[in-house]
Amino acid sequence: MEFVPSDYQIHSVYFLPQYQSLLPKLPANIKLFEVTSAELDKISTLQAPQGILALVNIPETAAIDADALRNKFSLVLDGVQDPGNLGTIIRTADWFGFKHVICSSHTVEVYNPKTVQATMGSLCRVNVSYHDLPELLKDTDIPIFGAMLNGSSLYETQWGPEGLVVLGNEGQGVSQEIIDLISNPVTIPRVGQAESLNVAVSAAIFCADISRNMNK
Repeated sequence: MEFVPSDYQIHSVYFLPQYQSLLPKLPANIKLFEVTSAELDKISTLQAPQGILALVNIPETAAIDADALRNKFSLVLDGVQDPGNLGTIIRTADWFGFKHVICSSHTVEVYNPKTVQATMGSLCRVNVSYHDLPELLKDTDIPIFGAMLNGSSLYETQWGPEGLVVLGNEGQGVSQEIIDLISNPVTIPRVGQAESLNVAVSAAIFCADISRNMNK
């Protein structure tokens, strides 16, 4: 129930009787419904729903303010398709204190139930927005780092005080249109024989190295 103190508006909460003691103190305007396991299965899209389910209003997404990206690092996702990957990336961003995840228009929907579940509540603390990435990246002078196979080593990268970190599609990587706008291609050095890294794993490695350098 991490959404309760957030800016999200909760319409109603549905719970199994044995989970009632786990409910936090809720504002009076939130409707509460005790349901059976069969009823919870019907209203949830998950195969194994947890004992508490909330109906939350989806907020309107405002255009991102370029000034909000200054003096910090933000993740930029170019065509990430797997909802679990997106949710894990949002959770990772929250862990390392990244406030913004910027998605291309063809990235999976952030309010996909599997994405929301994978964020484990971090969605209420990370701003996720969708944009025309070429237009956004062309109009900024913030350094643009890209997760590439042929870039400079991650461990030798001078991150500086701010940046946009681009991660690409699970199968095709970063699109050529976006590659042309990347000022700093960066590679996670490979030691073993694996062909590639999962995009969420790559995001975690980038976030960890940036956080380590920012907190020296």
